[in-house]
Amino acid sequence: MDFDYSSEQEALRDSVRRFVEREYDWERRFALIRSPVGVDPAHWAVFAELGWLGAGLSEEAGGFGGGATENALIAEELGRGLVTEPFIAHVIAAQLLAAVQSDTVTDLVMGEKRIVPALQEAVGRGDWRIVESEASGAFSITGVKTLVEGAATADRLIVSARSTQGIGLYLVDAQGPGVTQKAYRTVDNRRVADIDFNTAPAIQLAVGAAAETAMDQAVDHGIVALCGEALGLMDAALWATRDYLKVRKQFGTAIGNFQALQHRMADMLIETEMVRSLLYHALGAINGNDSAARAAAISAVKATVSTAGLFVGGQAIQLHGGIGVTEELNISHYYRRLFVIARQFGDDDLHLDRFAAAVDSAA
Repeated sequence: MDFDYSSEQEALRDSVRRFVEREYDWERRFALIRSPVGVDPAHWAVFAELGWLGAGLSEEAGGFGGGATENALIAEELGRGLVTEPFIAHVIAAQLLAAVQSDTVTDLVMGEKRIVPALQEAVGRGDWRIVESEASGAFSITGVKTLVEGAATADRLIVSARSTQGIGLYLVDAQGPGVTQKAYRTVDNRRVADIDFNTAPAIQLAVGAAAETAMDQAVDHGIVALCGEALGLMDAALWATRDYLKVRKQFGTAIGNFQALQHRMADMLIETEMVRSLLYHALGAINGNDSAARAAAISAVKATVSTAGLFVGGQAIQLHGGIGVTEELNISHYYRRLFVIARQFGDDDLHLDRFAAAVDSAA
C-alpha cells in the first residue's frame, strides 16, 4: 500500500502550513481567543479563496475533487497552529448537504453561507445517533442541541430531529424565530452554543434511512478530520517538547540527555505514530462499501486518539515542568484541545462499543 501523498495533496498541505505561519502567529491567536467571537471572519474568506472548503468533496457533489484525505490534511495543519476556526463543523455540514444533494452546498463551498451541524444532545453524551428533538406539523423543530460549534457566526443550522417518519435532517435559520442561542467558551477556547428550538420553522432535507445514513457518513468524515487535527496537535507537542529538552539544563547538562526522559519521549512518539497508522487505515476504509469495516476503522482511531492524545499532551506538560501549564506557552493549549477532542463525538468508551458492534456484525 502506498502511504505517500500525491503532489496535489502535498501542495494543499503546504498552503495550509504557510497560512498558519503567516496569519496565525502566537500573538494574533491570543488576540482572537480573547475576542468576543473567537475567530477572524477574514480567515474564513481565505479558506474559501484557497479552495479548502471544497477540498473534501467530489466534483459531482460540488467540490474540487478531493475527499477525506484532503480534509484530514487540512485539519492536521490547522491543529499544529491551534487554529480556532470551526473547520470540523464545516466538514460535517458539507458532507450532509452533499449526501442529501442540496443546492446549498455551493454556497457553503464558496464561503457565501456559513452552515453548521446541530446534531448532539446532552442525553447522548457525544453520540449523534441519540435524537430526542422533535419535528412536527409543517416542519417545525422543538428541542435542545448542545455544543454547536460556529453557531454564533452561522447563517443556517442543519438539525437532526425525530418525527413520525423517523429521524430527519432539517435546515433552520440560525437567527430565525424560535431559535435561542446560549453561547459559551469551552476549555480549549472554542466558541460553542447550546441552542433551544421552540417550534422553529425548518426545511426538511431528508428523513428516515436516507437521513440516518447521511448523518452517519458525515459524522464519520468529521471524526476522521478531527483525528487528523489531533495528530497535528500530538506531533507539534512531541517536537516542541524535544526541542525544549535540548536547551533546558540541569546539573550542567541538557535534560534531553537523561535516559529516563528519552524513554518518555519514545513513548510519546509511539503513541503519535500509532494514531497516524490508524488514521491511514480509517482513510482507506471510509470510502469503501463495507459500512461495518468503515465504522470499525473510524472508531478504532477515535478511541485511540481519546487516550493517546491525553497521554502525549500530559507528558509534554510534565516534561516542561511548571511552565507547561502557563497560558503563554503553547503546550497547555495543545493539551486543552486534545482534552476536548477526546470527548467530541463520543469518548473512548462509546467508540470501543461501536468498534465491538461493528466487528461482531462483520463476523
